[in-house]
Amino acid sequence: MATERNIRTNFAFYPPEGEGGAWHATLQTLERALREAFPDPTIGHRRSGIHEMTVLDFEIELAPDVWVGGTAAITEPDYAYITLTDVTADEAGAFAVWLRDSFAPAPNLVRFASSLAMANGEETPSPLPAQGSREDLGDLLRRHLAAFDY
Repeated sequence: MATERNIRTNFAFYPPEGEGGAWHATLQTLERALREAFPDPTIGHRRSGIHEMTVLDFEIELAPDVWVGGTAAITEPDYAYITLTDVTADEAGAFAVWLRDSFAPAPNLVRFASSLAMANGEETPSPLPAQGSREDLGDLLRRHLAAFDY
């Protein structure tokens, strides 16, 4: 019996194309939301040399003993992203449910991409379904990775 690989990669989440301010958020509102949703997060701000803007670095506990780290940039009104670093599809799916259901002001305002897909030439983020559980989104993100895992 073949076993499924548990690929670790980076996942990025974005507002809809052409609507960079659709989340109506700032780094401060994201920081507050992370602090309210996850116990004892580690959060810091720094100047990104790549994007020439202030970004928020964070580490959160998604579930007992399951920590993920990421970086976010939000400059209203036109630019936003949140990237999770070195995560599984299940971890990214759990975060995506929180982002979609608790942070974005409407469930149809989140797109995703992975560094594995980008490394294989796919640079267009896909819409995150407006519904679905952590398991559903984990399955979706696993299928996404499988399509680019040559």
